[in-house]
Amino acid sequence: MTPRQIATQIVLDVQEHGAYANIALAKSLRNFQLQDRDRRFCTELTYGTIKAGKSIDWFIENHLKNRKLIDSPEEVRAILRVGAYQLLFMTRVPKSAAVNESTELVRSFKLHDGIVKFVNGVLRNCAREIENSTFEEIIDKRIPDQNAKSIALKFLHPIWLVEHWIEIFGIDETIKLCKFDNQDPPLSLRVNTLKSSRDEILKQIQSAEPSKISPEGIILKDHGALNDFNFLKDGILIAQDESSQLVAHVLDPKPDESILDACSAPGGKSTHIAALIQNRGKIVACDSNEKRIELVKQNAERLGCNSIVTICADARNLGRKYPQEFDRVLVDAPCSGLGVLRRKPDARWKKFPKNLEELPKLQFEILESCARCVKIGGTLVYSTCTMESAENEDLVQKFLDRHSAFKLISTRKLLPTIDGTDGFFIARIERIS
Repeated sequence: MTPRQIATQIVLDVQEHGAYANIALAKSLRNFQLQDRDRRFCTELTYGTIKAGKSIDWFIENHLKNRKLIDSPEEVRAILRVGAYQLLFMTRVPKSAAVNESTELVRSFKLHDGIVKFVNGVLRNCAREIENSTFEEIIDKRIPDQNAKSIALKFLHPIWLVEHWIEIFGIDETIKLCKFDNQDPPLSLRVNTLKSSRDEILKQIQSAEPSKISPEGIILKDHGALNDFNFLKDGILIAQDESSQLVAHVLDPKPDESILDACSAPGGKSTHIAALIQNRGKIVACDSNEKRIELVKQNAERLGCNSIVTICADARNLGRKYPQEFDRVLVDAPCSGLGVLRRKPDARWKKFPKNLEELPKLQFEILESCARCVKIGGTLVYSTCTMESAENEDLVQKFLDRHSAFKLISTRKLLPTIDGTDGFFIARIERIS
């Protein structure tokens, strides 16, 4: 299969059938073994088209003559989206190539000749409009006033989310947030100090640079296929966001302690804790999903973290199972994930206002349950990868108001537009009685 065929199939699977972009792309790249140049092209085309989402749909529908994109077969929608993305955002691709190759894609999907003519005509019209105008200029012509809709279209985000951020942060900060989400994130890795040190890794990997916020973190801005990266295969490195690496340090685990990681999958924080205690102690890594627990097991085995014991359980029930049994408890709660949108191109289109309303209830139930697991004098850390106050500081304050046995020690909130890293929140709490 060609890079365009692969990208189109992934776009179809993600946008029409709910597949996860990173998983679908990784599987395809393993199966088809593209040359490095084609692999990069396929990745950019796949992630870019998915990230652009409704903005591309809006642009295409301006050329559909009184019909909606949804009225076309799903294969046609995917082909048009991939073609339009090339026209709008991939300046190195000749417009004629974007149109012609999209037409060939119709034939590869074995669609009839009428569809060939339809796709060709729509994309030619799109190409003519973009010939002398940028995408932002086209939006300004059609929507003269700067408002949530124009910002959402220009910067490739759902309108509801832009409206929400404008209400919290204002227009200027919202635009900065959107631009941050649209950047290609560097590959953030953590050195597994059970097997090596950061200084040693920096000597061996010339393209690596040290993280500015995590003592074990390194950043790779240029890298090849990760499947061929032996440092990952051998468990010397693990992919983990910089801000996520701070959590284990806030927990501050000590050798010979008992530690609970209540929502542990895929295991980045559990294995970090194991490294910090040099595998001396017991870490119970919990998750409610059997498949995700398998990921924790695999990561622990690859990194040599033999202090980790895994269990499959609902974190809301852990308080009854382990009353006051742990020196330290980590609750990395399921959250809206609005702080890590740049790393997940499909995530912004899978979030909805109801998520922001429903999640705090679940998070509070998990936090209350896990707090019961903490020994007197022990530490409880609550973290999320979102900037939402209702999921973060407001929720922690609600917990403290209801539980006088606990005392807030510190909080840290990382904002992409200020800290230059993923949005994150970490609160450290102590049980005092």
